[in-house]
Amino acid sequence: MEIQNREYCGRILDGIQAVIFDLDGTLVDSMWVWEAIDREYFKQHGMEVPDGLQKQISGMSFTETADYIRKHFMISDTIEEMKEIWNRMAEEKYASEVPMKEGAYAFIRNLKKMGIKTGVATSNSKHLVEIALLAQGIRSMMDSVHTACEVSHGKPEPDIYLLVAEDLGVAPEYCLVFEDIVEGIRAGKRAGMRTCAVADPASAAIWEEKQQEADYAIQDYMELLADEK
Repeated sequence: MEIQNREYCGRILDGIQAVIFDLDGTLVDSMWVWEAIDREYFKQHGMEVPDGLQKQISGMSFTETADYIRKHFMISDTIEEMKEIWNRMAEEKYASEVPMKEGAYAFIRNLKKMGIKTGVATSNSKHLVEIALLAQGIRSMMDSVHTACEVSHGKPEPDIYLLVAEDLGVAPEYCLVFEDIVEGIRAGKRAGMRTCAVADPASAAIWEEKQQEADYAIQDYMELLADEK
């Protein structure tokens, strides 16, 4: 159900005690970073980025992604070496070049005013999520931050969302998830949470599918700022 006007937006938070955000493509515009890193990393190994790679690794944790790429493309680096290289390649961009999604800061600020708990459940690395949240000035607004590397399975399995909900002390049925990929939306739903799809250029081709999977859908967080007008 796509939110069509600001009068309607209040319903999305009815009965909600905690809001849990994915990071990349949901809170920050960062998917372009990984497209560049993929090109550079595969080039270092004498290859071009394989067709369909992003679809294959969508939702995987940082560790699962490294393991997948290492096994499928015969990479000589160890998993830990791969993760260290990717962190090093991305950290400056997350610190100074990755912008926050329009309206996201104000929306989070409003959630805190309303007494709604907030968390991040990301497939990215702990190192990069901390850099991103600090750079955007929202780390102190997040009551729980966890990565899929801390659980048994990445998205679309519900593990990471259940971990954050448990850390927040809120039952899944009172949680609302914001996600930009289908796998993340499914993870939230499998966790028993309400879900809202967020538009992102990197997943524009599957916008219709995202809307069908989620309970709600927004182009940006400005749609949820009725009281800001």
